[in-house]
Amino acid sequence: MEYITVLSIAGSDCSGGAGIQADIKTLSALGCYAATAITAITVQNTQGVQSVYPLPPAVVAHQLEAVAEDIHLCAVKIGMVTDEAILSVIADFLSRHAIPAIFDPVLVSSSGFPLITSEARKILIDRLIPHCMLITPNIPEAEFLCGTRIQSPDDMLRAAIQLRKQGAGNVLIKGGHLSGNDMTDVLVTGETSENIYYYHTPRIVSDNTHGTGCTLSSAIAAYVARQYPLPIAVEKGKNYLTQALRKGKDISIGRGHGPLNHFFNPEKLIIK
Repeated sequence: MEYITVLSIAGSDCSGGAGIQADIKTLSALGCYAATAITAITVQNTQGVQSVYPLPPAVVAHQLEAVAEDIHLCAVKIGMVTDEAILSVIADFLSRHAIPAIFDPVLVSSSGFPLITSEARKILIDRLIPHCMLITPNIPEAEFLCGTRIQSPDDMLRAAIQLRKQGAGNVLIKGGHLSGNDMTDVLVTGETSENIYYYHTPRIVSDNTHGTGCTLSSAIAAYVARQYPLPIAVEKGKNYLTQALRKGKDISIGRGHGPLNHFFNPEKLIIK
């Protein structure tokens, strides 16, 4: 017997709403065992990020290998990584271990400012993304990776197809930055119309949106680890995110953008 284990590679959020903390909560709520490799210590709260302290790449590499040599990993979730050397460490790790990886590429600040250098972008596109089963950029991140404007679901589809041509295995572009009450995400898994999936959810008006990207990618990783087909894993992950947003929207934590309610209906730890 064993647990279904997912490794989260991400930064630590001391306020508990995003990063490693959101990943652990999400994976635990969905019945998975969460292992972690911390890439950075962030100083932040609900009102914003104050400082980021990347860990030495050798420390990240040591964490990854220590976990992988001892524990059977069913999936990997990768969060915000902007350091060139750490990106290379993760790419090297994935090249040695055949583990389904879901990558949430946090590349652009909320004000539209790029968070990585041009060299880090090259490493990410050339070396890391090709080893990932799925990438989950939002619209500004997809624009940054593709170099094109995205203003509609049709633009999202074209960008996802372009990203696949650049080496991504499967691409989920999140449409939360588009206007309107219908939140449309687009998943592309292949070359034909049968490999295109649209997900529609109602927009939830809430100040408690800290960690939504971390939560969605972790939820998808959990369902992939539980051996759901990718389109269903995405659908179930989005349903979990929607409920976590809805159940947490009226709860006050801090004076800024609070977290989701990850434990609105937690599952028991799965033993297989």
